[in-house]
Amino acid sequence: MLKAILVDCIPLEMSPEEAENRLSEAESLIKTYGGVVLLKTYQKKISPVYKTYIGSGKLEELMEEGVRLGANIIIINNELKPLQTYNLSEILIKVNIKVWDRIDLILKIFQKHAETKEAQLEIELASLRHMGPRIYGMGMILSRQGGGIGGRGIGETNTEIMKRHIALHIEKIEKDLEKSKRNRELHRAGRRRKNFMTIGIVGYTNVGKSSLLNSLTKKGAYAANELFATLDTRVGKLYLANRGIEVLLTDTIGFIRDLPPNLIKSFQSTLEETLHADLLLHVIDLSNPRYQRQIDVVNEVLANIQADHKPTIYVFNKIDQLSPEFDLEAIAHTFQRFHPCFTSTVTGEGLESLKKTIEAQL
Repeated sequence: MLKAILVDCIPLEMSPEEAENRLSEAESLIKTYGGVVLLKTYQKKISPVYKTYIGSGKLEELMEEGVRLGANIIIINNELKPLQTYNLSEILIKVNIKVWDRIDLILKIFQKHAETKEAQLEIELASLRHMGPRIYGMGMILSRQGGGIGGRGIGETNTEIMKRHIALHIEKIEKDLEKSKRNRELHRAGRRRKNFMTIGIVGYTNVGKSSLLNSLTKKGAYAANELFATLDTRVGKLYLANRGIEVLLTDTIGFIRDLPPNLIKSFQSTLEETLHADLLLHVIDLSNPRYQRQIDVVNEVLANIQADHKPTIYVFNKIDQLSPEFDLEAIAHTFQRFHPCFTSTVTGEGLESLKKTIEAQL
């Protein structure tokens, strides 16, 4: 079990509220993986320390706290450079504490939740792309330590071997994913022949996308109150009575802030269903005070995969958790160009109205 110390390094201008929000989301990730946070803290700096990300004084303090609390890992709430990972690992091994960065944590959660072969391959690909630069960086360090003048160190030699091994493994995974992509293209062609229209469900992680799919299609997809509960693409049928047609709804991986482009690229094949949809349902957790920031993150990812031009309905979910004085009319006015709908997958409120809006926009 992870017994974690969670630490962030934030810019000087960031507010304490924003810093706490960042830490709270990271703590939720750790809990989703099955770990517990013993201590969470942050350090304000103009920029992270080049060699160790966090300052030496802060690191010493965290090591002492880690020993006192019985922590077995320090998780940095950002992406570490290879040199930083190596140096932190070398320092923390003295007190038997590991180090992960935010991407390590997300990948571990992905590995835990992936069910289909394709999702497992995508996660393996993302892990290799994240791990590769670290191996190269450590090899260069070892080479400098043991190579001597005019010689090739053992670190450099081993790194070249690992480079070739990783490159070949990545190539094999990409070929397997290409086969899956061709199969999906055949399925899409079959749906087009049958005149099936498709609707992609997108949104930040844990906003209720799978619950919405279940409510609209009775699909029975796994839904849980945790981050990244769904990684695999799910497809269900929705009957639109007024049009007398069936449409396909697809639900896939949720988005989260600070995902590096390489990680998004690894899930390109899964996200293709979004790219080929006729209409998007952008699901938003209206009970979350940070819902506007989450909307922005999702729109950034959609832009990255060239899906930001799609006709989109904003589905403001979890309205059963709002206080009675919450001003839905103001939200509807602000986002009127996205045909806002207000739903609760718990009570069923707003689902019929959403279906009518879908019919009008298809």
